[in-house]
Amino acid sequence: MKLKKPDIALILILLAALILNTYNIWQDDAANQYYLAAVKSMTKSFHNFFYASFDPSGFVSVDKPPLVLWIQTIFALVFGVHTWSVILPQALAGVGSVFLLYIMIKPRFGKGAARISALVMALTPIAVAVSRTNNIDSMLVFTLLLGTWCLMRAVKQGKLILLLAAFGIVGIGFNMKMLQAFMVIPAFLLFYLVAAKAKWRKKIASAVLSLIVLTGVSLSWALVVDYTSADSRPYVGSSQKNSVLELAFGYNGTERLLGQTTGNSRGDMNGFGADMQPPNGNGPAGGDAQGQNGGGQPSGGGG
Repeated sequence: MKLKKPDIALILILLAALILNTYNIWQDDAANQYYLAAVKSMTKSFHNFFYASFDPSGFVSVDKPPLVLWIQTIFALVFGVHTWSVILPQALAGVGSVFLLYIMIKPRFGKGAARISALVMALTPIAVAVSRTNNIDSMLVFTLLLGTWCLMRAVKQGKLILLLAAFGIVGIGFNMKMLQAFMVIPAFLLFYLVAAKAKWRKKIASAVLSLIVLTGVSLSWALVVDYTSADSRPYVGSSQKNSVLELAFGYNGTERLLGQTTGNSRGDMNGFGADMQPPNGNGPAGGDAQGQNGGGQPSGGGG
């Protein structure tokens, strides 16, 4: 069997992306200190790891789902808690996004167009800048591109399992940055319904099944947390009612996507909902956890 020659241009583009994405990530000020503090806490115990606890005592969680922080924590456990070790997953995800763009474009538009697209993404300043931080966006972009690739394969091959995988991967994205991952869903559905070669009844049934998978994957962690006794887990940071679902559809949902304000979840609540108490009575002495603002909530991740 004759092996295909590697695309040298692609290799050089990926190498350039890797160099750009990892440049200066060892600098102390390269990391978002909010997420870095959470990773340090999450290395202390499985309880803190699972609930994405912001502080070592398990007093309050960060204002995002835990998946990317889980990955960062695993890297920190392997390589130690360093600026570069928590940024490295995002840098690699940025390189992976460049590769995914290449393999999605090449079959339809050819190697030249795929190379140009990959090069543009590798050199796009904002893509590089985001990949050189421990913010969540680079990993989310990679995840959604992976879902897009599965969707394109599903349409081309007519395989339901690939369609379910595409929507399941978007559900994984929900566990990275909540409703922001769902922004691709209308395009996913439209593309499948228009491009898939199947009868309309089958397409609609497949789409409904995909949305069920999407919902199940998306809400898996949130429901586990919300149905856990409040005194057995951290308070859900930036929520008003100690609920991940409220966080997902409020502060990390409509407030971000539509610019709405349903009651600032930072400084106007004294850190908790009016009818809630800190879990376990674990509040740090003096009322504030390390890195928290005057309202008792940790300063947000900014994204």
